[in-house]
Amino acid sequence: MKAIIYSEYGSPEVLQLKDLEKPVPKDTEVLVRIKATSLNSSDYEFLTGKPVYTRMWGLRKPKNTILGSDIAGIVEACGIEAKRFQPADAVFGDIFERWGGLAEYVCVPENMLQLKPDFLTFEQAAAIPQAACIALHALQNIAQVQSGQKVLINGAGGGAGSFSIQIAKLLGAHVTGVDNERKLDFMQSIGADQVIDYVQQDFTKNGNQYDFILDFVASHTIMDYSRSLKKGGKYLMVGGSVPHVFQTLIIGSFISLLNKKKMGLFAAKPNLGMDLILKYIKDKKTKPFIDKTFTLKEAPDAFHYLGNGHAKGKIVISM
Repeated sequence: MKAIIYSEYGSPEVLQLKDLEKPVPKDTEVLVRIKATSLNSSDYEFLTGKPVYTRMWGLRKPKNTILGSDIAGIVEACGIEAKRFQPADAVFGDIFERWGGLAEYVCVPENMLQLKPDFLTFEQAAAIPQAACIALHALQNIAQVQSGQKVLINGAGGGAGSFSIQIAKLLGAHVTGVDNERKLDFMQSIGADQVIDYVQQDFTKNGNQYDFILDFVASHTIMDYSRSLKKGGKYLMVGGSVPHVFQTLIIGSFISLLNKKKMGLFAAKPNLGMDLILKYIKDKKTKPFIDKTFTLKEAPDAFHYLGNGHAKGKIVISM
């Protein structure tokens, strides 16, 4: 099979297209012939080895040499104890704990996958799992956003950000999206009530306060974010550098205790809430937005596009 591998941390140039042996599923696994894989910020972080906590899975070189966690494809074979699916079933899911999506085949524990609905293409299905589940879990389960509340999404033009705008609007919130200038129209087109170009305006200094800040880029200090929260407001950091993580854990904990503002880190739970997300999509209340589709051999170009912050919504690798 063909696969994109990397044996060292670095820029997209370290990615190589190689021929590998097709994997064989273990007892509780299924072999999936991948039709599409989407890229997430986590893919880029594990490619570069930055932030440093990504190296917990390989300090000097990557342990998992094939990136890609959001996959959609067709079951080709099942292990002797795998009973959920049959060969020829179309499936999808976030296989973050396994990786391996940037290849023609991958073996996956069956509990990481679910049947792909007929109303989704393979590309659409691959664009959903990580981004949509993060957005739903953060906004509905953790923040418990209510109708009429003011929500700010920092990094709202990307994959998880685009789902977050849509879900926040479904919950009745007034949504402010922050990203670069080229994504302003896109954010408005999917429901943002207000958009901010972070180059032109620092939202932490404009005097506005929010009930919930969902932060995908950690571009300010924890004190800046605290200033932008209403009393009783919540701040949730999804991605950021090691200093930002420690700021949130240590200083954020004190702020949470003293100022009636809750500040914390997001802990991902792959595929959580997928049934509700699929219902929203089927009912046309939300949708995955795919900016560009690349071939497998074009994966380095796809990573460059993602790393440069150009993607409006999701990037998909189609097999």
